Amino acid sequence: MRTQDVKIYTRTGDEGETGLFAGQRVPKDDARIEAYGTVDELNSVLGMVRNESLDEELDQLILNLQKQLFTIGAELATPEPQMVGLATIGDQDVVALEKEIDRYDGELPPLKAFIIPGGTHAARVMHLARAICRRAERRVVTLTGIAGKTAVSPTIVRYLNRLSDLLFVLARVVNHRDGVTDVQWSGR
Repeated sequence: MRTQDVKIYTRTGDEGETGLFAGQRVPKDDARIEAYGTVDELNSVLGMVRNESLDEELDQLILNLQKQLFTIGAELATPEPQMVGLATIGDQDVVALEKEIDRYDGELPPLKAFIIPGGTHAARVMHLARAICRRAERRVVTLTGIAGKTAVSPTIVRYLNRLSDLLFVLARVVNHRDGVTDVQWSGR
Protein backbone atom coordinates (compact mmCIF):
# COMPACT_ATOMS: atom_id res chain seq x y z
CA MET A 1 0.00 0.00 0.00
CA ARG A 2 1.27 3.47 -0.89
CA THR A 3 1.67 5.95 2.00
CA GLN A 4 -0.95 8.34 0.60
CA ASP A 5 -3.68 5.67 0.47
CA VAL A 6 -6.40 6.05 3.06
CA LYS A 7 -7.98 2.97 4.60
CA ILE A 8 -11.77 2.86 4.50
CA TYR A 9 -11.97 1.52 8.03
CA THR A 10 -10.01 2.91 10.96
CA ARG A 11 -11.69 1.14 13.90
CA THR A 12 -11.57 4.46 15.77
CA GLY A 13 -15.36 4.75 15.68
CA ASP A 14 -16.12 1.30 17.07
CA GLU A 15 -16.97 2.73 20.49
CA GLY A 16 -19.53 5.21 19.15
CA GLU A 17 -17.32 8.24 18.70
CA THR A 18 -15.99 9.98 15.61
CA GLY A 19 -13.42 12.65 14.91
CA LEU A 20 -14.08 16.19 13.72
CA PHE A 21 -11.71 17.83 11.22
CA ALA A 22 -9.84 19.55 14.05
CA GLY A 23 -9.23 16.17 15.70
CA GLN A 24 -11.70 16.47 18.57
CA ARG A 25 -13.63 13.24 19.32
CA VAL A 26 -17.40 13.47 19.80
CA PRO A 27 -20.27 10.95 20.07
CA LYS A 28 -21.64 9.86 16.70
CA ASP A 29 -25.04 11.30 17.65
CA ASP A 30 -23.59 14.73 18.51
CA ALA A 31 -25.60 17.64 17.08
CA ARG A 32 -22.67 18.59 14.85
CA ILE A 33 -22.53 15.06 13.39
CA GLU A 34 -26.31 15.05 12.90
CA ALA A 35 -26.05 18.36 11.02
CA TYR A 36 -23.28 17.44 8.62
CA GLY A 37 -24.57 13.88 8.31
CA THR A 38 -27.90 15.19 7.07
CA VAL A 39 -26.08 17.49 4.63
CA ASP A 40 -24.22 14.39 3.40
CA GLU A 41 -27.54 12.55 2.98
CA LEU A 42 -28.85 15.47 0.93
CA ASN A 43 -25.73 15.41 -1.21
CA SER A 44 -26.22 11.69 -1.86
CA VAL A 45 -29.81 12.21 -2.98
CA LEU A 46 -28.67 14.99 -5.31
CA GLY A 47 -26.31 12.40 -6.79
CA MET A 48 -29.43 10.31 -7.49
CA VAL A 49 -31.02 13.32 -9.18
CA ARG A 50 -27.99 13.57 -11.47
CA ASN A 51 -28.64 9.98 -12.55
CA GLU A 52 -31.91 11.15 -14.13
CA SER A 53 -32.23 12.43 -17.67
CA LEU A 54 -31.48 16.07 -16.90
CA ASP A 55 -30.29 18.50 -19.50
CA GLU A 56 -26.63 19.50 -19.24
CA GLU A 57 -27.46 22.85 -17.64
CA LEU A 58 -29.47 21.30 -14.77
CA ASP A 59 -26.94 18.51 -14.33
CA GLN A 60 -24.12 21.06 -13.97
CA LEU A 61 -26.18 23.12 -11.52
CA ILE A 62 -26.82 20.07 -9.35
CA LEU A 63 -23.12 19.12 -9.46
CA ASN A 64 -22.18 22.63 -8.33
CA LEU A 65 -24.72 22.38 -5.50
CA GLN A 66 -23.13 19.08 -4.45
CA LYS A 67 -19.72 20.75 -4.30
CA GLN A 68 -21.13 23.53 -2.13
CA LEU A 69 -22.74 20.96 0.16
CA PHE A 70 -19.29 19.37 0.64
CA THR A 71 -18.03 22.81 1.67
CA ILE A 72 -20.91 23.13 4.14
CA GLY A 73 -20.25 19.64 5.51
CA ALA A 74 -16.58 20.45 6.03
CA GLU A 75 -17.51 23.74 7.68
CA LEU A 76 -19.94 21.99 10.02
CA ALA A 77 -17.34 19.31 10.83
CA THR A 78 -14.85 21.98 11.89
CA PRO A 79 -15.71 23.86 15.09
CA GLU A 80 -13.56 26.86 14.05
CA PRO A 81 -13.23 26.72 10.24
CA GLN A 82 -11.62 30.16 9.95
CA MET A 83 -8.80 29.06 12.26
CA VAL A 84 -7.75 26.30 9.85
CA GLY A 85 -8.29 28.30 6.66
CA LEU A 86 -11.24 26.23 5.49
CA ALA A 87 -13.35 27.49 2.58
CA THR A 88 -16.81 28.51 3.75
CA ILE A 89 -20.18 29.35 2.25
CA GLY A 90 -20.73 33.09 1.97
CA ASP A 91 -23.50 35.57 1.34
CA GLN A 92 -22.60 35.55 -2.37
CA ASP A 93 -23.57 31.87 -2.49
CA VAL A 94 -26.99 32.66 -1.02
CA VAL A 95 -27.47 35.45 -3.57
CA ALA A 96 -26.47 33.05 -6.37
CA LEU A 97 -29.17 30.62 -5.23
CA GLU A 98 -31.74 33.43 -5.24
CA LYS A 99 -30.80 34.29 -8.83
CA GLU A 100 -31.23 30.65 -9.86
CA ILE A 101 -34.62 30.49 -8.11
CA ASP A 102 -35.79 33.62 -9.94
CA ARG A 103 -34.45 32.41 -13.29
CA TYR A 104 -36.07 28.97 -13.16
CA ASP A 105 -39.26 30.20 -11.53
CA GLY A 106 -39.64 32.50 -14.55
CA GLU A 107 -40.22 29.38 -16.70
CA LEU A 108 -43.18 28.26 -14.61
CA PRO A 109 -46.84 29.17 -14.41
CA PRO A 110 -47.55 31.17 -11.24
CA LEU A 111 -47.95 29.14 -8.07
CA LYS A 112 -51.51 29.45 -6.72
CA ALA A 113 -51.67 26.51 -4.31
CA PHE A 114 -49.51 24.05 -2.43
CA ILE A 115 -48.03 21.33 -4.64
CA ILE A 116 -48.16 17.65 -3.73
CA PRO A 117 -44.71 16.15 -4.36
CA GLY A 118 -44.75 13.94 -7.42
CA GLY A 119 -44.52 13.89 -11.18
CA THR A 120 -41.61 12.49 -13.10
CA HIS A 121 -39.06 10.31 -11.35
CA ALA A 122 -36.55 13.18 -11.48
CA ALA A 123 -39.07 15.56 -9.89
CA ARG A 124 -39.93 13.04 -7.17
CA VAL A 125 -36.26 12.61 -6.26
CA MET A 126 -35.84 16.40 -6.32
CA HIS A 127 -38.77 16.71 -3.88
CA LEU A 128 -37.09 14.12 -1.64
CA ALA A 129 -33.89 16.20 -1.76
CA ARG A 130 -35.93 19.29 -0.83
CA ALA A 131 -37.40 17.54 2.21
CA ILE A 132 -33.96 16.32 3.33
CA CYS A 133 -32.63 19.85 2.83
CA ARG A 134 -35.31 21.15 5.21
CA ARG A 135 -34.23 18.53 7.76
CA ALA A 136 -30.59 19.57 7.32
CA GLU A 137 -31.65 23.15 7.96
CA ARG A 138 -33.40 22.07 11.18
CA ARG A 139 -30.33 20.11 12.30
CA VAL A 140 -28.11 23.15 11.73
CA VAL A 141 -30.54 25.32 13.72
CA THR A 142 -30.37 22.75 16.54
CA LEU A 143 -26.57 22.80 16.40
CA THR A 144 -26.60 26.60 16.50
CA GLY A 145 -28.77 26.51 19.63
CA ILE A 146 -26.39 24.09 21.33
CA ALA A 147 -23.02 25.38 20.12
CA GLY A 148 -23.92 29.07 20.04
CA LYS A 149 -24.59 31.53 17.25
CA THR A 150 -20.91 32.32 16.82
CA ALA A 151 -19.95 28.64 16.53
CA VAL A 152 -22.04 28.04 13.40
CA SER A 153 -22.19 30.48 10.51
CA PRO A 154 -25.72 31.86 10.10
CA THR A 155 -25.04 31.85 6.36
CA ILE A 156 -25.38 28.06 6.37
CA VAL A 157 -28.99 28.27 7.57
CA ARG A 158 -29.80 30.91 4.95
CA TYR A 159 -28.10 28.83 2.26
CA LEU A 160 -30.04 25.67 3.15
CA ASN A 161 -33.27 27.66 3.32
CA ARG A 162 -32.74 28.99 -0.21
CA LEU A 163 -31.49 25.65 -1.46
CA SER A 164 -34.72 23.93 -0.42
CA ASP A 165 -36.64 26.65 -2.29
CA LEU A 166 -34.47 26.09 -5.37
CA LEU A 167 -35.02 22.34 -5.21
CA PHE A 168 -38.79 22.91 -5.05
CA VAL A 169 -38.62 25.16 -8.10
CA LEU A 170 -36.38 22.70 -9.95
CA ALA A 171 -38.81 19.84 -9.25
CA ARG A 172 -41.53 21.95 -10.83
CA VAL A 173 -39.27 22.87 -13.76
CA VAL A 174 -38.44 19.23 -14.45
CA ASN A 175 -42.16 18.38 -14.49
CA HIS A 176 -43.01 21.41 -16.61
CA ARG A 177 -40.31 20.66 -19.19
CA ASP A 178 -41.59 17.08 -19.44
CA GLY A 179 -45.20 18.22 -19.83
CA VAL A 180 -46.28 16.87 -16.43
CA THR A 181 -48.73 19.04 -14.49
CA ASP A 182 -48.06 19.46 -10.79
CA VAL A 183 -50.88 18.20 -8.56
CA GLN A 184 -52.22 20.99 -6.40
CA TRP A 185 -53.38 20.36 -2.87
CA SER A 186 -56.99 21.40 -2.37
CA GLY A 187 -57.11 20.98 1.39
CA ARG A 188 -59.07 17.72 1.30
